[in-house]
Amino acid sequence: MNKTLILVVEDDRTVQNLMTTTLKTCNYRYIVAVNGEIAIMEAATHNPDIILLDLGLPDIDGMEVIKKIRTWSDVPIIIISARSEDSDKVEALDAGADDYLTKPFSVEELLARIRVTERRIVFNRREQNESNIFVNGKLKIDYSSGCAYIDEKELHLTPIEYKLLCLLASNVGKVLTHTYLTQKIWGHSWENDVASLRVFMATLRKKIDKESMSVQYIQTHVGIGYRMIRVD
Repeated sequence: MNKTLILVVEDDRTVQNLMTTTLKTCNYRYIVAVNGEIAIMEAATHNPDIILLDLGLPDIDGMEVIKKIRTWSDVPIIIISARSEDSDKVEALDAGADDYLTKPFSVEELLARIRVTERRIVFNRREQNESNIFVNGKLKIDYSSGCAYIDEKELHLTPIEYKLLCLLASNVGKVLTHTYLTQKIWGHSWENDVASLRVFMATLRKKIDKESMSVQYIQTHVGIGYRMIRVD
């Protein structure tokens, strides 16, 4: 039996059955909540490793569930919702969700998102137990010296580029929205900040790509933000 415990928050019985059958087939442990209040209670009681959360719940909106859970837990939350607008995805990610899957979805993609989240959990735990060195493929960040390297070649980064790289590195596999990044970099999120963010991100990627020999470390999510990819 897989040790990962997943909380499924879904009131639609058909979708719920699809998800739980998939999890059971793949030997995941799971518990089910059919509304937001039960979801919050189950999250507090059972401390799941991952939460699969629908936004359209019968009692409270899923956005409120995210916000309440985030007041005391950093458990990874994957949204599974019929809301497909970029604004909905951005709102959920800004509220504290880690990933967003739009209905209808394939079970293969659902399982892939879960596996990515599991790898990030393992990676973050390992990082907490190790030194101030971040390693992802040929990318290395030495936090103590404030330097970053690709294949042991130092990247000559501006302070903002370095801060962006560190933010992405500390959230490997997670989409960071424009709002989140601009708030972290400049302390606010105005329209011109997003334009500046795109410029800094473009120069950062050029410097990484120049040394990484076409390995993609930073993935763009158009209209939403950026994600650092875990490179084996």
